[in-house]
Amino acid sequence: MDSHPNPSLRGSAVGLFLFDVCEEMKLDEVRSILGARRLGEGLKHAAAEQLFFERPPVVEDAQLPGDTKAQVRVKYYDYGVVSISFEFPFAGFWPDLISLSSKWISGTDLPSRAEAIAKEKVARIKPALVKPYSTWLNEDYFIFFMREIEGNPAAAQLLGSCRQQIAQVVRGENSALSDDELREILQSAMSYYPNDLAVLGWNAAFVYDSAAGSETTLQLLEYANSQLLEFRHYDDLLTRELASVYDSLEKKSTLLGSWRLPGEASRLQTVLLDVTELTERADNAIKFLSDMFSARLYRLAASKIGVPDYKSLAREKLRTAEDLYRFLIDQFHQSRTFVLESVVVLILLIELLYVFHGKM
Repeated sequence: MDSHPNPSLRGSAVGLFLFDVCEEMKLDEVRSILGARRLGEGLKHAAAEQLFFERPPVVEDAQLPGDTKAQVRVKYYDYGVVSISFEFPFAGFWPDLISLSSKWISGTDLPSRAEAIAKEKVARIKPALVKPYSTWLNEDYFIFFMREIEGNPAAAQLLGSCRQQIAQVVRGENSALSDDELREILQSAMSYYPNDLAVLGWNAAFVYDSAAGSETTLQLLEYANSQLLEFRHYDDLLTRELASVYDSLEKKSTLLGSWRLPGEASRLQTVLLDVTELTERADNAIKFLSDMFSARLYRLAASKIGVPDYKSLAREKLRTAEDLYRFLIDQFHQSRTFVLESVVVLILLIELLYVFHGKM
């Protein structure tokens, strides 16, 4: 690397744009409507391709209007997420890659162009959607794949001589970063072979690998972001439902209001069951068998983008919702007991009045 202080780079830049469009997709119908294929290839590492989807997403190639260089791929996940990926070829030097990263991360029209494609595709597969959403949550992530670096450096060499440039790419910063920031960013560096490297950030990643290895990393990062999107949806859903129940409890000042509690409890229980089922389905969508590197890479990616944080929030709200469900049921039983006891007392009073009236 010493003979190449500013080596030439060759690879691609990928923008991932994900949208949560419905509760569930019927993938067989999606494939039938689009004539698309199912993602069936395994992933990393040479031998047995140890990463598999329980329900492989449906994959379709598309076009980016006005740009013939971009490779566009659309993926449809059974748990209601549509992913649009734009891949552009890259050839240049570190300053060029840093400039591109800064431009993409700070703001580009790619998200709006991806959303336009997503809307067009979703409209086409509408019959295959279960409970489509009127508004979509979205996530984006940028990956800079370098498949050739002049001098063919090993990962350790690259981290030693180009750590500043790698960190700037991951952060989308044109200016040099501090030593503290470099250490924080490079803590997320991972390698499997001597000549591959992945450095993951919360909204971008730098990857130095072969085409096959890059595809593995792309799928893992895409899946991690789809998980983030799902848990954000669960968090929003539970927040709205809990707020609605609390509002109903505040308005419950009459006996009639108490008798509406079973309806609230039933609705809350339905949401609890739906969220639990959806969470388990999203959590189990991908199965790691014996490829521990892919498992570690996924866990690192999920941690960097915040999946565990949203998962914890959703689980806390699930526990709150379960407690609230039990409280609603208890409140209803207490109200019903009070009403039944009141009816018994009223009947006794009527009978007493009848007896005394008869004697008079």
